[in-house]
Amino acid sequence: MTWLRALKETARSGLTVERKRLEPLVALRGAAGLAIIIGVSLTLFGPAVAASSAFGAFQAAIATFQRSWRPRPELALASGTSLAVSTFLGYLTGSHLLLFLALLCLWTFLAGLSWAAGPTVGIIASSNVAIMLVTVTLPTSVAAAAGHAAMMIVGGCVQAALVILFPVRRWGAHRDALADALAAEADYARRLRHDPVASFDPEPLMAARDAAKITPRQARSRPAELHGARGLAERIRPVLASLADPAVGVPPEGRERDRVREILGAAGAVLDAAARAIRNGEPVKIPPAAVATLRTPDTGAILTGPAYRAATRLGALLRDVLETAGTQSTPTAPDPGPATQSDTQAIPLLRPTLPALIPGALRAMRAELRHESPVTRHAIRVTAVAAAGYLLGHWLPLGHGYWAPMASVMVMRPDFSQTYSRAVARFGGTLVGVALATGLVQLADPGTGLSGALAVLCAGMMYLLMRTGQVAAQACVAAYVVFLLGMGGQQWTQTVPERVFLTLLGGVLAMIAYAVYPAWETPRLRTRLADWLVADGRYAAAVVDHYAHPAGKSCPDVREALLTARDARIAWQEAVARAKNEPVRHRGLSRAAAADAEDALAQLGRVAMLMEAHLPDRDATPVPAASRLADALRTSTEQGAKAVRERRVPRWDAVRTALTEWNGDGVPDRVVRKGATLLLTTLEELSDALSTTPPPMLVDGSATQKPRQNPKEPRNQEGPAAH
Repeated sequence: MTWLRALKETARSGLTVERKRLEPLVALRGAAGLAIIIGVSLTLFGPAVAASSAFGAFQAAIATFQRSWRPRPELALASGTSLAVSTFLGYLTGSHLLLFLALLCLWTFLAGLSWAAGPTVGIIASSNVAIMLVTVTLPTSVAAAAGHAAMMIVGGCVQAALVILFPVRRWGAHRDALADALAAEADYARRLRHDPVASFDPEPLMAARDAAKITPRQARSRPAELHGARGLAERIRPVLASLADPAVGVPPEGRERDRVREILGAAGAVLDAAARAIRNGEPVKIPPAAVATLRTPDTGAILTGPAYRAATRLGALLRDVLETAGTQSTPTAPDPGPATQSDTQAIPLLRPTLPALIPGALRAMRAELRHESPVTRHAIRVTAVAAAGYLLGHWLPLGHGYWAPMASVMVMRPDFSQTYSRAVARFGGTLVGVALATGLVQLADPGTGLSGALAVLCAGMMYLLMRTGQVAAQACVAAYVVFLLGMGGQQWTQTVPERVFLTLLGGVLAMIAYAVYPAWETPRLRTRLADWLVADGRYAAAVVDHYAHPAGKSCPDVREALLTARDARIAWQEAVARAKNEPVRHRGLSRAAAADAEDALAQLGRVAMLMEAHLPDRDATPVPAASRLADALRTSTEQGAKAVRERRVPRWDAVRTALTEWNGDGVPDRVVRKGATLLLTTLEELSDALSTTPPPMLVDGSATQKPRQNPKEPRNQEGPAAH
């Protein structure tokens, strides 16, 4: 993508206003906390302290809006406290330019590096640095600075207290995450009726798992319906796929296929009902037609073999889902077998408390301290820009020089697209917000009290529109700051013109910095693809190995390998999304080749999932050849990953040899035999996809160039599609 097109795409993204579900009660609660702290501060201490405390309460409320499963009061307290510490230390060094600049560089570098601990920590840390640049100008003495810092902590405490006293849809985000996972599987079941190899994005399941991680305090109040349904949803997905897939299930057409379509439709209805019940906290209402379909005795007379086992297993899992969701009517498939108590027993996923999180965050930051790391490059970049912006603002005869570094810190992110889109949104929103606020100030000439009220109104609008787009939020923030500083006695003529120019300067500095010292994702796509190949290979090997060493349905090693493979897949998809708008060449992996390779690896994971759905019981007859195939899969995928990184086409001779020996053992189970064959097929498809990437790559030291396959021709008539 050219620079001109990249700039156009990022500008369009930054100026886009999206239609999102608004949360007016949550916005009202945040605005109420801000109004309380401003009113108390104005009454007891005056406008200057009120402005500082307002920034603390404002930032604490923003922290509670971040996409985090951690308790909101903890986020508010952490935000208010960290801003107070930053402000106090900043004031102590503020009178000495070089000393303050050193503190600013240190604080900004740590804030940039904090993105290694996650986006929520990164956003809070970056916002604290930006707001600190304003708040250090408000105190007039060390004692006053301590008082301002204390009121910022009070602002965070007020927001935390309001979250506790006036909860809005308690556990709502966790309910939505679990309900979304069940709804995604319901949609998957319906799509499998018409497309037996339909794709499935595991992101909802990963989000539900992340939401299931709770702190010890949350564990004491978590609703019962949020305990075990997530684990059941994880188990349902491979059963649905194995029931529908012609390779291991029933023929594409005929009486058996019709029965499978009926079961899948009923499963979708049951899962949708459970999702609605969990989302709204109400009893499950199951459609009678779905109950009748699942209870009919015809299934045992129509389905046989793996298909019947999958249908029976699905009925038992659906029963457990409904029991977990809190229903009294439980549909089951015929002959559901013994109760699956192991499915309903949710293993606790504990999230560390906020103090316990610090060592882990420090380890993550230390692990990123290498020059090639995107997080470290972001930390260096934002530090240099903040220092340069502060010096330029200090030397320019405009006053309020902190606006330039504040704008830079607020817009800069570790990736190209977000940095450029936010820079455009920041300047566009600033123009709109400043223009409206300035016009109102000129017309109404509000006093201290009215300025405070208008600041609260702007903050409430920002909380309400935060998720609709950056430009709307930035417009509200710009107006909020104008009114808040006006409340402190600074006239609009002292802030607005300078702020517009310096905001533009800060945005330009941020954009130039990324162009000069980038952290492009495009050159790392092959590394991401190789990591995914290794993870998928280990997952497939873990599944296959259990056919040589039967251990029943409970296989922790398979589960761990599956989660690792999902993480690698998401990392690849995020990298592709970031690289999409980067103005750089593909560096040896074109978009077409990347798409084909992604499809092949997704198929590899899906085949392993189908085999996992039919893992043998503990008393099953071992298949010795499976152990050799598992070893070949591990070794070959690791060697193949090395070839991918080195721009070579991977070879799968070891897997082919092991598969020949497997077939020679005469394995009777069609699932095992077909699944093992499809594993090799998907690996060969990966090699075909990578062989289309110019220039010609080396295989065993010789140059090759395979012709690109016609995209209209199916690559594998029998194999499953991307999962």
